Amino acid sequence: MARTDAFGYDLTVTSHDAVSAWDKTVQAFLAHAASTPTHLGAALEAEPDFALAHVAKGFFMLLLGRSELIETGQDAFETATRIVSQSSTGRERAYVDALGQYLTGDLRGAADAMDRVLVRYPRDALALKLVQAMRFVMGDGAGMRRSIEAVLSNYDADHSATPYVNGCYAFALEETGDYRAAEARGRDAVLRARDDAWGVHAVAHVFDMTNRSQEGVTWLVNQPETWAHCNNFRYHVWWHLALFHLDRGEHAEVLRLYDAEIRADHTDDYRDISNGASLLTRLELEGVDIGNRWEELAAICENRTEDGCVVFADLHYVLALASGDKEQSAQRMLKTLQRNAQAPTTTMGQVSAEAGVPAAEGLIQFANGDYANALSSLKAARPAIQTVGGSHAQRDVFERLTIDAALRAGMMGEARSLIHDRTRRRGAVDGYAERRLARIGTLEANVAAAL
Repeated sequence: MARTDAFGYDLTVTSHDAVSAWDKTVQAFLAHAASTPTHLGAALEAEPDFALAHVAKGFFMLLLGRSELIETGQDAFETATRIVSQSSTGRERAYVDALGQYLTGDLRGAADAMDRVLVRYPRDALALKLVQAMRFVMGDGAGMRRSIEAVLSNYDADHSATPYVNGCYAFALEETGDYRAAEARGRDAVLRARDDAWGVHAVAHVFDMTNRSQEGVTWLVNQPETWAHCNNFRYHVWWHLALFHLDRGEHAEVLRLYDAEIRADHTDDYRDISNGASLLTRLELEGVDIGNRWEELAAICENRTEDGCVVFADLHYVLALASGDKEQSAQRMLKTLQRNAQAPTTTMGQVSAEAGVPAAEGLIQFANGDYANALSSLKAARPAIQTVGGSHAQRDVFERLTIDAALRAGMMGEARSLIHDRTRRRGAVDGYAERRLARIGTLEANVAAAL
């Protein structure tokens, strides 16, 4: 008996229970729910030869960016490859092919392959969300937006995933600088689906980029239920709240959120590490004493120096290690990036060569007080820094370090130019820029008075 999923597409399964669990898996994945792996496990238990479920497992493993999970992803691919046949749907075979490309290190090719799935199956919100996730890892905001806009007309009020697709679209709009449209789309998404954590997060990004910190605080504080169901993504939403308080100079509240929410659980997921490392860096750049908090992060990162799966992760490991006085481990991580840069046929190899290696060198130099060389290295990485992945808000830690390196090296003109360029890329002058421009003005006035 033929079975179809919630989006009306055929599945090569026989069990009604497997289909039900599969639909719950996709719904949970769209909402970043902690229950996603539970539902996926139930689908595979109900139908062990469920090819699409094995493929999803493979993608989920690879997106975690951990070297020890590549083997699990490979096993899932091999199982799915064994299961699929000419009797399988074209969609199922295409998913398997895309996962195979990801496993070869061709992340761009995998994302392009999933976009081709969307051309044939435009109402497949799982394929859409996977494309968004892969392009996010590459920092490809324009690709995220292009992918959604190609199929957006297929998501009407009757499609169960429409609010979540709108949340994804809001984020893509924000990352490409269309802040007004991003805010409107994100607000509508959350209004229609109260568990659309990505939509809530997209609007928070708009507030961050347009210097609306108080609105950002109100937006998040007034609806914590929209991300309470989440997996570790909830830590990232708390991180956004901390950024708003940081911009307002409310450092005690930032530290409270760090301890009570952002790093309450000492996980070693790279996204959680990046939340912690980038926030501590921002605090230290503002002159805040963060105590011994680097020690916890650095101890975890010492075990990740051979990963090399995601350059964004590697750079945050370097940041934590260098700031946490783990010089040798930071150098080991740098060597991993350098080694990966010698494999330019892979997506992360290319990113390592163009941005990862010079950025890592700059982070280590900054931590060692070698600000002139740190500025040179970070500037060398800057033209390609978006390709390391993440969002504008996340990569802003590298912008701040570049600007502060210029300030500490006594290069006021360079610092001012960098600040203006950063502001141009954002939507407004924020508290960080205001404080640095004021500092430059004071230093220049002191120099002029001494002449």
